[in-house]
Amino acid sequence: MAKCKHVEVLIVGGGLAGLTAGIHLSQHGFEVLLIEKYAYPHHKVCGEYVSNEVLPYLNGLGVDPIKEGAKNISLFEISNTKGELLSTKLPLGGFGISRYHLDNILYQKLLETAAVEIATVSGVCFLNEIFEVQTQHGNEYTADFVLGAYGKRSNLDIQWKRDFVQKPSQWLGVKAHYDFNMPEDIVALHNFNGGYCGLSQTETGAVNACYLTTYAAFKKHKNIEVFQKEVLCENPHLKHFFNNANLLFDAPLTISQVSFSKKETVMNHVIMLGDTAGLIHPLCGNGMAMAIHSAKLFSEIFITSKKTGQSRQAIE
Repeated sequence: MAKCKHVEVLIVGGGLAGLTAGIHLSQHGFEVLLIEKYAYPHHKVCGEYVSNEVLPYLNGLGVDPIKEGAKNISLFEISNTKGELLSTKLPLGGFGISRYHLDNILYQKLLETAAVEIATVSGVCFLNEIFEVQTQHGNEYTADFVLGAYGKRSNLDIQWKRDFVQKPSQWLGVKAHYDFNMPEDIVALHNFNGGYCGLSQTETGAVNACYLTTYAAFKKHKNIEVFQKEVLCENPHLKHFFNNANLLFDAPLTISQVSFSKKETVMNHVIMLGDTAGLIHPLCGNGMAMAIHSAKLFSEIFITSKKTGQSRQAIE
């Protein structure tokens, strides 16, 4: 077993919220260790549209998604299940970028000022004002503060018996990249019976297709391909897309048990960020920006609280 190391802030999970908080805090002089389950870069089930509201903040951290190839998006279109379409300009706009690329940009930035371990956290315990954290690799750490930023659902949620994991969830998500001729300045949402599908370009020019549906709608069909053909393609816009697009992944990515139930923002003194703290419905199109904002809000509160000598209770 590795020798126990102490850090000021240990972050469990390296998605948008965890990476951004790690960058922000370490740039302000705090010793940060981030532990992420999967090696970078990797794809995630995600709509991959980000509101421009977070650009100034990211730029302030030294991250510029536009310079890294993100597509400027200024138009929005939405259709009902029959394919009747509404189009409009997005007042603030946003950008399209894959999680494969954006997370890796943030990861490389974090490595400039903090430590990262690729491992699965198996346990977190708070005792005598100190956290003890174990990984499945057998490493142990202690920390003054632990942030939970491990996404929608984790083994830790089950260990801690968080309320939302006790409730059934009817939602599942499917995502893949496709070669398809689509304007790069549009994000589209097309409804189908039992859900909706978002389409937008990523930095490579590939179109990200990500849809949310219910188990009730999906279980009547044999597999993803059949479900898309028999259900999504009832919408003429989605029919045109799936009939003409070429899949760039070996197979679509999926995520199950997506829960929109209220979550505790602090659990056993672990402060939750991003999807770990709660999900906004993807139809709002602002989930990625909100994850980044959660990191910003916590980091600013934490830095100010430490400067003024506030207690753990006040920070929580």
